[in-house]
Amino acid sequence: MSVWIALHTLAVVVWVGGMFFAYMALRPVAATLLEPPLRLPLWAQTFAKFFPWVWAAVGLLLLTGYVMLFQRFGGFATSPVYVHLMQGIGIAMMAIFLHVFFAPYGRLKRAVAAQDWPAGGKALGQVRRLIGVNLILGLATTAIAAGGRYL
Repeated sequence: MSVWIALHTLAVVVWVGGMFFAYMALRPVAATLLEPPLRLPLWAQTFAKFFPWVWAAVGLLLLTGYVMLFQRFGGFATSPVYVHLMQGIGIAMMAIFLHVFFAPYGRLKRAVAAQDWPAGGKALGQVRRLIGVNLILGLATTAIAAGGRYL
């Protein structure tokens, strides 16, 4: 069980920690220092490096989460409320990520390739808002994971 917990935790750290860094550190600096012709390619390339890690984290979270759910609790019916909360929020986060990846991120990449800075800015704004929502959900889920069993 400890290996599954460790892998699950590492996947969370990669995904939520990456969002925290991007949203709270890189975004404000890039917005202050860089004009759209530099800022938008920076983000498109940053996401191109980060999103494969998110895909890996999502897969690992699903695998480890369900293994632990069935090994530790015997399934959904006997698992505590905090496990259901983590699963529900996690699935919502994955749905948001899928939308980001296939919709606004795709538009951002196309806009950068075409050097259409207004369209790229609009797409980046959508990505930013959705990552902000996912960051809040990820931090909440982390708090539930850390303290839920003590309720």
